[in-house]
Amino acid sequence: MKFDLHCHTKEGSVDSKVSVREFADRFLSLGYDGFMIADHNSYKGCQAWDLIKNQPEYKNLTVIRGIEYDTKDAGHVLIIMPDNLYLKVFKIRGMEVARVIDLVHNYGGIIGMAHPFGVASSSAMGFSSMDRSLIKKFDFIETFNTCECPDSNRLASELASAYGLPGFAGSDSHVTDYIGMAETDIDRSILSNNDLIYAVKARMPITASGTERNITRKAKYKEHWTGRIGYMIYNRGLGKLKFPYRKYHHSKLMNFFPHRIVHHKSRV
Repeated sequence: MKFDLHCHTKEGSVDSKVSVREFADRFLSLGYDGFMIADHNSYKGCQAWDLIKNQPEYKNLTVIRGIEYDTKDAGHVLIIMPDNLYLKVFKIRGMEVARVIDLVHNYGGIIGMAHPFGVASSSAMGFSSMDRSLIKKFDFIETFNTCECPDSNRLASELASAYGLPGFAGSDSHVTDYIGMAETDIDRSILSNNDLIYAVKARMPITASGTERNITRKAKYKEHWTGRIGYMIYNRGLGKLKFPYRKYHHSKLMNFFPHRIVHHKSRV
């Protein structure tokens, strides 16, 4: 089955211009079997899909409900939780990656680095504070991202090979131009989050490929020191305007969750 495992909807990401319905229609027309919603610290795009998923035209399309979470010390990570499980704590950016990994695994989900060698301000390998020993605890690595340069994707592929982790491909689409430029092929029928989680944990054959976009002015700005500072201000500063006392909210939500392991089965 053919998937794009990194898409941003305008329902869930303020910087996206593509609705979940537009994604669904476009991927169907391109012959994809599905795609993954990976909005920034939000499940609103997933909830928007839940409102239209039962329409007849989408009966053969699998949409994975994921999230792209902003960690404090390892940039962006992609999280896929078991079916119908939306943890509110992921709406609040800024947890340490070790804590996020433990939380995801405790609830039966999988987690991977997004564009690990991309823009330093949002990519794991650009953080000097990241504990490299945690790499082996990830379940996958995004080895192809349409919005990254060839060298970034090559290094990501080498990292995945070194740790024996499967690679995902995602367009990281925020606009329609990049839809169809990334392809994750999975040698298994994937009809749900649980199926994808099982395929990754069971090390089913997965291949990642695609075509990088041209370097944009926005991408160059993100690599400049002014862009990095701007991201830090947003992630550590403006983020607090939405959730003041983030550590308090993290702790409150973490204490609310029962500490348990979710055992799930693949549907196929």
